[in-house]
Amino acid sequence: MSEPRSIGTTPSKMVSNSGTNVKTLWADFLGLIKIGIINSNLMTAFAGFWLALFYTNQSFFNHWQAFILVMLGTAFVIAGGCVINNYYDRDIDQKMARTVNRATITGTIPLSIILSMGIAFSVLGFILLYLTTPLAALFGFIGWFVYVVLYTMWSKRRYTINTVVGSFSGAVPPLIGWTAVEATIHPAAFVLFLIMFIWQTPHFLALAIRKKEDYRQANIPMLPVIYGNAITKRQIVVYTVCLLPLPFYFFSLGMAFIIFATLLNLGWILLAFYGFMMKDDDKWAKWMFIYSLNYLTLLFIGFVVATIPSFM
Repeated sequence: MSEPRSIGTTPSKMVSNSGTNVKTLWADFLGLIKIGIINSNLMTAFAGFWLALFYTNQSFFNHWQAFILVMLGTAFVIAGGCVINNYYDRDIDQKMARTVNRATITGTIPLSIILSMGIAFSVLGFILLYLTTPLAALFGFIGWFVYVVLYTMWSKRRYTINTVVGSFSGAVPPLIGWTAVEATIHPAAFVLFLIMFIWQTPHFLALAIRKKEDYRQANIPMLPVIYGNAITKRQIVVYTVCLLPLPFYFFSLGMAFIIFATLLNLGWILLAFYGFMMKDDDKWAKWMFIYSLNYLTLLFIGFVVATIPSFM
């Protein structure tokens, strides 16, 4: 005699529901740690690490342990900061369409667990970075503090310069990667910092134009919300133009790299100016946002490719 089944539930549906729940939970976790931000910042941290080896004439294989530690440490510090950011912003995230499905809003992960996770990831990240060099851990903490305290808790809800404040934290990963190799800071590391710092403002202002109504609904004083798209476009042009001379510092990487980086910059500048002629601001902002992502990826791949011959 067989045992009765639950009414309306078949084994196949139970397995399916279980699989769906796991996938949903995993997606919520990746959303909490902002996996896209982690991936892009790990790329720039790696570039800092790689260029430090190039400028100091050291072998990657002599520093493979530091490489693993700095990648893991950077990932955990960023994840910790992003989780705390999500925890703190849950009151405004529920007002915006782009963030309303985060776990802090839906409740799929308890808030106490989210906060504990953010703190634990942050501490673990600092420890891993300290095992490379204390200076790498210091830069990791500075980036975390700027993002969590100065950006999330202080400037984001008060000032239109919140994007500039947040840019400091996003520009730190190359310094973390560099100082994991050597405990002194080469001028090239600061140029990498400047590239990342300047890049972020037009990147996020383009997003702010696209999501202007979301930010308005949440009462976040983004530049296009307070002053309009025209002024925001002018700011974007200024920042993209400021990027133009920076790659020339890396002239030692070869003329091919300089030409490549300059073409990337000129393409972004031209697209930024085109915003004054294009009537559809949302469409233009989408193009700018996509270009900024490709710009960053291609530029930092260019840094690595240009220096590979020296390691052969």
